[in-house]
Amino acid sequence: MSISAAHADAFFDEVHRLGEVWAVRDKNGFSAPVNADGVRSMPFWSLATRARKIQSTVSAYGGFEVVSIPLNEWRSRWLPGLERDGLLVGLNWSGARATGYDVLPSAALSSLAARESPGTLSHFL
Repeated sequence: MSISAAHADAFFDEVHRLGEVWAVRDKNGFSAPVNADGVRSMPFWSLATRARKIQSTVSAYGGFEVVSIPLNEWRSRWLPGLERDGLLVGLNWSGARATGYDVLPSAALSSLAARESPGTLSHFL
């Protein structure tokens, strides 16, 4: 399993267990850079420490603040909104360039549902 895959898998386990998602925002709103495929992706992290590490080590995120989003709100409002807007969901981006897996919001919802149903495998990739 790649580092990105491990971080993505940890994302769903941690948000399911802890009940919150973390994002970064500045005075203009939440970050949604264009990924390598030319599609906008909004990054989210499963732990405040993960988001703070990116905010403090990746210069592009230096002016951002780390904010918590309750999981129920993220699931019911954010993911449908991202789907409508054609954005992907970045999962636990890491490293010097803040990269990782980007998935469809509907795939993120499916992976969350799989964590809530014991014996079901997650299929977010």
